[in-house]
Amino acid sequence: MTTRVWILAAVAAAGLGSMAAAAAQAPAAPKVVTVDKVRDTLYVLKGGGGNTALFLTAKGAVVVDTKLPGWGQPLLDAIRTVTDKPVTMVINTHTHYDHTNGQVEFPAAVEVVAHENTRRYMQESNPVYALQSGPQPNIFTANGGRGMPSRTFRDTLTINSGADRIDLHYFGRAHTGGDTYVVFPALGVMHVGDTFPTRDLPIMDLNNGGSGVAFADTLTKAAAVPGVTTIINGHNAVTMTPADVATYAAFIREFVTAVQAAKRAGRSVDDVVATWKTPAAYTGYNAPQPARVKADAEVIFGETK
Repeated sequence: MTTRVWILAAVAAAGLGSMAAAAAQAPAAPKVVTVDKVRDTLYVLKGGGGNTALFLTAKGAVVVDTKLPGWGQPLLDAIRTVTDKPVTMVINTHTHYDHTNGQVEFPAAVEVVAHENTRRYMQESNPVYALQSGPQPNIFTANGGRGMPSRTFRDTLTINSGADRIDLHYFGRAHTGGDTYVVFPALGVMHVGDTFPTRDLPIMDLNNGGSGVAFADTLTKAAAVPGVTTIINGHNAVTMTPADVATYAAFIREFVTAVQAAKRAGRSVDDVVATWKTPAAYTGYNAPQPARVKADAEVIFGETK
């Protein structure tokens, strides 16, 4: 190598090293939680995982879902921009880490409520089917049990009364085996978690009790809850309506029917991935990701005799 080339190479290497060092020292991106008002006493807080609902009652603030690990404090900071009321309760719509892990940063006195199956899945810390692999670290165990549900229910549970009333419903397996529908009757609002995340195929988390075959029936029951006019989704940017939930149930039912027909005709999961497209009737729905089609088809194949 000539002296000139060697010098250029050395300069380039030094430059790359400086860039790498600068990248390593660069501050992490700020964790921003945005706040949208739904009603005078109800807000949706977005960013850092699933959509969080904030409900202001006479006794304090109730939080539905608490986002990803490390997002508990940013979430609490965002809540403080809305109210000085203390957070007295957390309700989890289901077990997944992007909806539950932030609560280990909440005060230990906060009551956590979830379906009995969700509590069990949180203890087990199972990987999300087709999304994670291998044993998962249990953030709740690592924090001395902080954030684990201390109150559970099986079918329904009513919390508070009058304008502060909250109704919790379990309608069966869907996204997981412990999906909770959180209804604020005085406001006509329901949080449906990831049983309706966005207009796309959902995760059917077999590792945590989820089902493809039962999914649409569960959603249909949720769509029929009386008095509800507004739906908070698991991840969607805007609220929707019970009619949108019913349409989503029909979308999933159509997908399940197609997958079951494929199996009974002797076709494979890969055949489904290669051929299934979102029906044209579902305007505004996302084109399916092949990995999601495959994972959901695998679950449905397993449930179909």
